[in-house]
Amino acid sequence: MTVGPVAHGGWCVARHEGRVVFVRHALPGERVIAEVTEETTRFLRADAVEILEAAPDRVVPPCPYAGPGRCGGCDWQHATPEAQRRLKEQVVAEQLHRLAGIEREILVEEVPGAKDGLGWRTRVQFAALPTGRLGFRKHRSHDIEVVDACLIAHPEVEAVGAEEYDWPGAAAIEVIASSGGDRAVVVSPRPRRSVTVPELDAPASVMLDQGKGRTVPRKGSGVLHERVGDRVFRVSGSGFWQVHPGAAETLLDAVLAYATPEPGEWALDLYCGVGLFAAGLAEGVGPEGAVFGLESEAAAVRDARSNLRDLPQARVERGRVEEALDRFEIERADLVVVDPPRSGLGRDVVQRIASLDASRIVYVSCDPATFARDLSWLAERGYRLADLRAFDAFPMTHHVECVGLLVKE
Repeated sequence: MTVGPVAHGGWCVARHEGRVVFVRHALPGERVIAEVTEETTRFLRADAVEILEAAPDRVVPPCPYAGPGRCGGCDWQHATPEAQRRLKEQVVAEQLHRLAGIEREILVEEVPGAKDGLGWRTRVQFAALPTGRLGFRKHRSHDIEVVDACLIAHPEVEAVGAEEYDWPGAAAIEVIASSGGDRAVVVSPRPRRSVTVPELDAPASVMLDQGKGRTVPRKGSGVLHERVGDRVFRVSGSGFWQVHPGAAETLLDAVLAYATPEPGEWALDLYCGVGLFAAGLAEGVGPEGAVFGLESEAAAVRDARSNLRDLPQARVERGRVEEALDRFEIERADLVVVDPPRSGLGRDVVQRIASLDASRIVYVSCDPATFARDLSWLAERGYRLADLRAFDAFPMTHHVECVGLLVKE
């Protein structure tokens, strides 16, 4: 078949005998032989197993585990980093057009700290075989590709050497390397099993994952420190933090440039995590202003309160945005920053945020489809997309980070 345009999710779209085929490991314009991996009533999924006519942007994947039927972690290792960003630009533009009726040219910006798109991931989640060997899930599969190294993992993650050892009793292992110089290993045991932790190649805290975001230290403090500018943020265990070493500062700068917090303003930071954006907003609104953050994870709330303790104008409470805005009787705001999970805001949260009548909303998104969907609902409530930036915070994968500024019409 001849491969057509890129689609969201690391696929390209083709047609075969009148049926839509979503093809991985291909690039637009290529002529390929594809092996069907899944069939539905509406479409097929397939892997390009032989390239008959290659696109100019095709390269040999740098990782030996990339390719059809292998590791499912990377989507675009067979394209140059520049081509990957162009593909992501097309995806974001297509989602905005299709779901929100917005026509806009997109530029996906490179984020500093990932030479050639490799060595950037500071948090790596390994799956474990029953034998304890580590690897990664294959695409849309529970099968595990055993690896001895990951090329997109940060060098400080690889320094731990987790892949070199067996982890009997483990279901998964997360290795974390912070910008503050801390390392941690979070162990998720199999049901009713204990885990034997090997002697690692580099010092690291070891934590036990108890489920539902709770971790307890087994060795070391289990606390990591992330530096952004002059400020250091505490992050407990496997709590959320941007995995690209340059992403936190890049996104903070983008958010503040759009939010333009002014002294005395009342700002909301929803899904605030450990307080990255809340800190910048609090500095902007000053002592005469106020920032109210909401976060659902208890450990993140504790970290955020610690991280913002020198900014009394900032307050963080625990709760789901869906109910907490009402519980805390939040009726208005001058500006709102939202950084929801991949599932986006949803219609109910969009309506509740729009009711605050903020003059501007800054929306940080890691999924262009849910982002575009929410933009369409915000438009119904009178908010127009005034500006948009996109960042390649996940090289070699299909993921892209967007920051949008919405203003009240």
